[in-house]
Amino acid sequence: MNRQQRTHLYDIQMRAHTEGSVEQINEQWIFFDEETEEASMIEDYLQQEIEIFRLNRWRKGILLEPGKIRIGHDVVMLRDHDLVRIKKHLIYSLERLLEGINDDAFFQFVTTLNSLNFSIYDCIYCYNHLSFLSDENRKDGVNFMVFDNQEQICSVQHHFCYFEKVNDRFEFTLNTGKRLIIEKLIS
Repeated sequence: MNRQQRTHLYDIQMRAHTEGSVEQINEQWIFFDEETEEASMIEDYLQQEIEIFRLNRWRKGILLEPGKIRIGHDVVMLRDHDLVRIKKHLIYSLERLLEGINDDAFFQFVTTLNSLNFSIYDCIYCYNHLSFLSDENRKDGVNFMVFDNQEQICSVQHHFCYFEKVNDRFEFTLNTGKRLIIEKLIS
């Protein structure tokens, strides 16, 4: 799995974006979150990935300044009531953890999480013990993650041992009592 394949898995995650609409009020662009109905200044998202719904499709770009999105080589101006979606950020410790595990473990973890109707963007807590062992020759321990998809809670324990063999075991526990364990061992 290369960087492009990992990026694709990030992009197809459920709830990877905050969706809403924009309006210009008193010469300032305001973003209205569709889900929470909260308003925020669009300038809070400068230089971030943003998508605009135009011509019956989502077009991805970067918010250059309030009201202007760079899409490829073009600059597109926002209009009142445009539908937009803003890419969410992962919790930093989860992002570092996902970068630190091998491709097979990454793929199995993300696809299993998705099969339980959770997204990596549903993470509300992540303790990444692996990040504290960067200088160690033998790395073993447990990482803890909690995901909330607004319907259920999923707690994940990632048991790892990286020494002569690479061993990753993920234990998923839902608030319903459902449990699932996956393990990847590489010699």
